[in-house]
Amino acid sequence: MEEKNLNRGLQLRHITMFAIGGAIGTGLFVATGGVIAQAGPGGAILAYLIIGIMLYFLMSSIGEMATFYPVSGSFSSYATRFVDSSLGFTMGWLYWLIWALVTSVDIIIATKVLSYWNTFSFFSPLVWSILFLSILLLLNVFSVKAFGEAEFWLSLIKVLTIIVFIILGVLMIFGILGGHTYGFDNFTVGEAPFVGGISGFLSVLLIAGFSVGGTEVVAVTAGESDDPKKSMPRAIKQVFWRILLFYVLSIAVISAIIPYTDPTLLNESSSITQSPFTIVFDKVGIAFAASVINAVILTSLLSASNSGMFTTSRMLFSLSQQGSAPKLLSRINHATKLPLNALFTTFVLITAVTVYANFNPQSVMALLNIIGALITFVWASSIISQVRMRRAIKAQNKDINALLPYKSPLFPIGPIVVLIIIAFLILGSSFEAIVTLDLAKLAQSFLPIVLLIAVYFAHKLLNRTKLIPLKEIDLSEHEMYNRKQS
Repeated sequence: MEEKNLNRGLQLRHITMFAIGGAIGTGLFVATGGVIAQAGPGGAILAYLIIGIMLYFLMSSIGEMATFYPVSGSFSSYATRFVDSSLGFTMGWLYWLIWALVTSVDIIIATKVLSYWNTFSFFSPLVWSILFLSILLLLNVFSVKAFGEAEFWLSLIKVLTIIVFIILGVLMIFGILGGHTYGFDNFTVGEAPFVGGISGFLSVLLIAGFSVGGTEVVAVTAGESDDPKKSMPRAIKQVFWRILLFYVLSIAVISAIIPYTDPTLLNESSSITQSPFTIVFDKVGIAFAASVINAVILTSLLSASNSGMFTTSRMLFSLSQQGSAPKLLSRINHATKLPLNALFTTFVLITAVTVYANFNPQSVMALLNIIGALITFVWASSIISQVRMRRAIKAQNKDINALLPYKSPLFPIGPIVVLIIIAFLILGSSFEAIVTLDLAKLAQSFLPIVLLIAVYFAHKLLNRTKLIPLKEIDLSEHEMYNRKQS
């Protein structure tokens, strides 16, 4: 397969930071205050613990397939190989579209964050957008290792900031830094620890669910990992624990130091100065706390954009290999062993969307909000692909222990838990509209789902595709990959 010609230059540290960088962004640094204000410290922590369980089983399922079938642009490849080529087509283009839009929006927000400092006002936001995109293109063009190194250091800045924040917060809680000893009184102030009843908790659970969107991109790196059999399972386990601890410990620290009744937590203007991280650093006495957090948020956005450009180009490359996109896009440059045609095409699209969004920000943001929740369908397709792969192994009387280098724990309980939570997230996002019979909001929520189903069946009818019988699913890739590696 041509896939094997890709440069396998991503190491474990690159892959781990790639996934962490995909899931830790402005939501953690700016929006966590609103989460605590809505549901209280107990509700916020419980929500992230529940989503953490879902994330663990989801990542385990993806990891099982990524070690067995290590390809770039994996989500469409999994669906095409184990379920149905129409599902692979639909999920591949959906994921490509989501990340192209997310990358464009992240770049636009990065220019707004940059405007916090008057020093950088010599360029317009549009010029800064194009400049940022050009730098990210260069990082992705030279080699996959250059991309990996950039993502590693950009993500490391975020991780170190969170670690310092947690350490300083704990010292403040116990009064070790001197001054006021906060203790844990704020966990029981007013209605705390649980605030807002079931509706408050549900809204926070949805925020928690969508805030970890991006963690799954670790699977996209499998095709360019130097040793996916070892690096993918280790990266997935590390990513789960680190993200869960970062979110939960950060919320615990914020909740102890700032009561949920503090109006600044709502941060309705999304101001950097009202970020809970900025408030805590201010209380410690760190000079220019707002500038420090602003700089970290800027690196977060550039890190997410870097991941987005990589992810979209690999998904387009994968779609081309499957015959779902022009064949030209599956060509690999002999010198760099990178899919440069797919990368340049992706760069042109993201740049075009970014330029358009600079002049029409509301339209792009509205579209992003509509399709953003559809990431859950990519998750669901991955779970279905794993279940089908397992059933095929059983139907073909294969030895699962010999075939799978890594097996997800508690199968099939894990996939069942993930699908239940995904169904809840999809329906829960429209819970209020269903209760109040708000037809306009219901149409806005379910129209993308209807269109997604329509694309799937249109492709099925036009190409006359069928669900692959379990005994006909190709389970030979693992053996072929081993021969290539030996």
